[in-house]
Amino acid sequence: MNISALCKPSVGEGGRTGDWRDVRPVIDHTKCIPATKGKAACFLCWLYCPEGVVAMSIPVHIDMDYCKGCGICAEECPPNAIRMVREEDADE
Repeated sequence: MNISALCKPSVGEGGRTGDWRDVRPVIDHTKCIPATKGKAACFLCWLYCPEGVVAMSIPVHIDMDYCKGCGICAEECPPNAIRMVREEDADE
């Protein structure tokens, strides 16, 4: 019996994994290329996010319920519009 052929992955299958993180991404929309240009451009944060929690939207949005705080989005952001801050220092 091959169970994997019957299973479909879905968002949140492992629960709200955002509780795992110590740091979170914070987006400065004044630097974010899609937000400043007002059109679909860049989105490297979306492309490289291993969890698929970055929305390809204007403005870019990150689903904090599932973001694990790996920092890849911040590392790949060309204009440095995303910075990682300690969870307790984040304003939301």
